[in-house]
Amino acid sequence: MTVHDMNGPDSPLDWTDDGQPRSRLFGDVYFSAQDGLAETRAVFLDGCGFPDAWADRRRFVVGELGFGTGLNIAALLDRWRRTRPPGGILQIFSIEAYPISADEAARALGRWPELAGITAPLIARWPGRAPGRHRVDFPEFGAILDLAVMEATDALAGWDGRADAWFLDGFSPALNPQMWTDEVLALVAARSAPGARAATFTVAGQVRRGLAAAGFTVEKQPGFGRKRERLEARSPGEPRDPPPLRVAIVGAGVAGAAAARAVRALGGEALVIEAARPGAGGSGNPSALVTPRLDAGLGEAARLFAQAFGRATDLYDGIPGAVIARGVLQLASGARDRDRFARIAASDIFEPDALDLLTTGKTAARLGEDAPAALDQTGALAVDPAAILAAWTGEVLTARVAALSSDGDGWRLLEAGGAEIVRADAVILASALDASALAPELPLGPVRGQASWTAGGETAPAAAWGGYLLPTRDGLLFGATHDRGDVGCDVREADHLRNRQTLAAALPALAARLEGAELSGRASVRAVTPDRLPLAGATALPGVYALTGFGSRGFSLAPLLAEHVAALALEAPSPVTDGAARLVAPDRFARRAARRAGF
Repeated sequence: MTVHDMNGPDSPLDWTDDGQPRSRLFGDVYFSAQDGLAETRAVFLDGCGFPDAWADRRRFVVGELGFGTGLNIAALLDRWRRTRPPGGILQIFSIEAYPISADEAARALGRWPELAGITAPLIARWPGRAPGRHRVDFPEFGAILDLAVMEATDALAGWDGRADAWFLDGFSPALNPQMWTDEVLALVAARSAPGARAATFTVAGQVRRGLAAAGFTVEKQPGFGRKRERLEARSPGEPRDPPPLRVAIVGAGVAGAAAARAVRALGGEALVIEAARPGAGGSGNPSALVTPRLDAGLGEAARLFAQAFGRATDLYDGIPGAVIARGVLQLASGARDRDRFARIAASDIFEPDALDLLTTGKTAARLGEDAPAALDQTGALAVDPAAILAAWTGEVLTARVAALSSDGDGWRLLEAGGAEIVRADAVILASALDASALAPELPLGPVRGQASWTAGGETAPAAAWGGYLLPTRDGLLFGATHDRGDVGCDVREADHLRNRQTLAAALPALAARLEGAELSGRASVRAVTPDRLPLAGATALPGVYALTGFGSRGFSLAPLLAEHVAALALEAPSPVTDGAARLVAPDRFARRAARRAGF
C-alpha cells in the first residue's frame, strides 16, 4: 500500500505504509526494501571495484544516472573517506530530473545511522531543486558533487567530463525507459574515461545490448537479494590520472582569489601574483553587491547568471564574517520593469521563493519612504570583500607580470626587465584590464567607477536601480559612476555629487538625511567586453586562460566561472554546461566574425 503524507503535491515521491520512499511518477522504489544500503554497496561500489579502482589516484570521477535519495552518493562518500588516497579528490556528476527535498532525503536516509557522519553534511548542503547545475562541496571528504537537475540526455550532452565509473541507477527500464535508451547509453560511453567501469542492478536485454553497442564489455554478475543477476561493464583502454599541475594566477582581486580557491579545491597548486595588493583594483570597496543579472530572455545566459549567483551566495555563506546583509530590492523604473520582473519571478531558473514581487506599499515599508514596486531578491547579499579575499587568496607574491614565455613545458612569468618571477604549468589571467597586455586578443575596455560611502549614522536595506545602495560594516555605500574609457583612479568631488544625485533620484528621503554626511570614496577601473559577458576560458596561448571582463559583477560571477576555468586548466569536469562555456569563451568574438564572413 502507498500513502501520501506531508510532502505536498509537487513531491516526486510517496511513502509506503512501512516507510519506504516510492516514486509517484514511475511507480518504482528508490531502493531495495530488503536493505538499500547493502544493495548499493554490492551493486554499485563493489560492482565498480571500489576502493581498488581509485587506489593511488589523484582525482577520480564518478557519474550517476538517478541521484534519487542520495543513498548511492552517501555510500560512495563513506567508502571514499575510509579508503581515500592521500590528497585524492573525488568528483561526482549525478543526474536527477525529479529532485526531492532535503527533509525527504533526511527521512529516507535516516534508516542507516551508521551513515550519519556522511548524511548529516549531505542533507545540510542538499543541492537546489531549480533546473540546471548545482555544485556542492565536501572539503572534509575531499569530494565535490555536481548535480544536474534535468533529463539525462540533456545533462550528459552538456557535460564535458569523463567518468572513471558509472552508477546506472534509473528506475526500472520497464517503467522509466527514457533513462535507458541507446542514446543515453551512447552518451555515457562518450563521457567515459579509458578503462571506465559501469554497474547497474538491471540485466534487461536492451541495457546489455545498448552498453555493448556503445563499446562496453558487459558481464552478468550474481545479483543482490531477490535479484538473481546484475551487470558490470568496462570501457576499453587503461585508466589515466591527470598530471599534478602548478597554476600561476595573475591578479588578487575576487577573480584571482576565486581562481586560487578553485584550483586548490581540485588538488592543484595555486601561485597568486599581484602587482600591488589584494583588492587593489575593483575588489577593494568596503562592501560589494551579490545579485543575479536579471535576464528576461530566460535562455542559456540567464541560467548561467542564476547558477553563478547561487554558487556565489553558497560559497560566501561558508566564509566567517563575509556576509554583511541579506536581501536586495531591485526597484522598478516603470511598467516595463514590472513586467520583466514578473516574467523572471515566474520562471524556474531560480530556487523557489528566491524572488518575490513587492507592491509599492511593501517596498515603501521596507525602505521607509515612498518607493516603486520592486523585486525582492531574498538570497542576494552585501558582502565584505576583504573577508572573501583573505579567505581564498592565500599567500600572494608581489610582482608585476610583464610577459609570458613558453619554455616548451609550461610557462615562465617575467618582470619588465626579463627576470623570472615563477614557472607554472598553466596560467590564469585574472587581472581585469591588465590581462589584455598578456593576451592582446582579449577584447577588454575600461570603465571607471567611483563609489561613495558614509561612516556611522544612517542604515538602510540594500537596493538597486540604475545605481545601488548597500550597507557596509559601519555605514552605507552608494553609487557608482560609470565612465567608459576613463582610466583615472583619483577620487573626485564631482563624482561624489553625481552619486548623491543618483541616490536622490531613487530614494530622496534617504539622500536628504545624508546631505551633510561626510563621504569617503574610492575609484577603480573595471574591465568590460563588447557583449557585456565575462571572459572565462582558454586564450590563444596554450595553457593560458582568461578570467576577466566582469565589469561590476565580479563578486556574483567570478566564483563559478573560476571553477570552470580551473577545471579547464586541470583537466577536470566543469560545473557549467558546454553551452554556457561557449557563451563566455574568449574566442567567441573570433567565432562570430568567422560566421559573418561565411567561414
